Amino acid sequence: GRAEGLVLQRDDHRGQAFGELTVAFTLDDVAYLTGPGQEALAEVAARPLTDAHRVSDIAWARSRFGDRAAVLVETALLRRRAVTKLAELGDVSGWLFTDEALQQATAAPVARHRARRLAGAVVHDATCSIGTELAALRATAAEVVGSDLDEVRLAMARNNVAGVPLCRADALRPITRDAVVMLDPARRSGGRRRFDPRAYTPPLDEVFDAYRGRATAVKCAPGVDFDAVRRLGFDGEIEVTSAGGSVREACLWSAGLAEPGVRRRASVLDRGEVLTDADPADCPVRPPGRWIVDPDGAVVRAGLVRQYAARHGLWQLDPDIAYLSGDRLPAGVRGFEVLDRLPLREKALRSALAARDCGPLEILVRGVDVDPDALRRRLRPAGHTALSVVITRLGAGSAARAVAFVCRPSA
Repeated sequence: GRAEGLVLQRDDHRGQAFGELTVAFTLDDVAYLTGPGQEALAEVAARPLTDAHRVSDIAWARSRFGDRAAVLVETALLRRRAVTKLAELGDVSGWLFTDEALQQATAAPVARHRARRLAGAVVHDATCSIGTELAALRATAAEVVGSDLDEVRLAMARNNVAGVPLCRADALRPITRDAVVMLDPARRSGGRRRFDPRAYTPPLDEVFDAYRGRATAVKCAPGVDFDAVRRLGFDGEIEVTSAGGSVREACLWSAGLAEPGVRRRASVLDRGEVLTDADPADCPVRPPGRWIVDPDGAVVRAGLVRQYAARHGLWQLDPDIAYLSGDRLPAGVRGFEVLDRLPLREKALRSALAARDCGPLEILVRGVDVDPDALRRRLRPAGHTALSVVITRLGAGSAARAVAFVCRPSA
């Protein structure tokens, strides 16, 4: 069996190498990397493999290890990338990956968050891949088992989460009873994201059919169409999770695992904040106060802006726009102190920014068709003061107008 790799020819932030080495891991490669190739892997890992040295390091690896050079270099680079993403799961320095499996792997804070929600349960990860979720689950679950159809990734998981029972199985053919089933359908094809849940692998409608009546937690892209998921028959809770300042995923919790009365949840892991659609949503619409707040992406994506505003004493600038305002900032939340408000006209905005000696300029946009990067270039700020411009639409229909708020960012 083979698992996907990549062509080591790009120079980007992920540390991929130059050259024409095409990596497609096989079971033999896994056996080599976990057996006689361990010393060779240590030698390769000791090389810099940086932009300045990568060409010579790959040439050295080819001369030293021949056909094995590709999997050795690839594994060394992937382990370096994994440290940032998975370090909270423990020591991953000896793990095995494919490039795509590492890209798809749940970030450690999110995996640990889900594992806490499943504490004390018997859990079957039916798309376990290289074992990321299993590593988090075995610290909280009463019992955990993994399965996957990809035999190469499964062999890697046996190395990564040694001691966890694993078997090869099709996720659409249930092999466990009385266990919470966790699934992570693939959401990419040819490097492109797929947003239609029926285009996942396996398709979400088939997943729901296969596990109807079972307790399930199904990972989805954060951009999944919530209405489309409901139309497929899902009647549980949709949780949107953010970590590290980014929205990471949506998770579909079946009704038996959801909090009663909750259909939508936002979990902001950086602040340990959780909001649900069962929370109070009393939020007025008022003119801007001292501060403008752009809520965390998980809050916006889960449709819980009003609940967030009600909790923190904020109000909306417009009932259909996610920007909030208030006279005080919620603790630990970045905000934008309003210095000026003007209609969205570039000449007037350029003059207002120049008058405040604007240099570094951040532009935030909601509800208006504006390209922030293109606008920044046209505004040509040349001063020294860091400012932000918040652009939004206020009002609806013939009363709608685009406005720009010149602001001082809180941090």
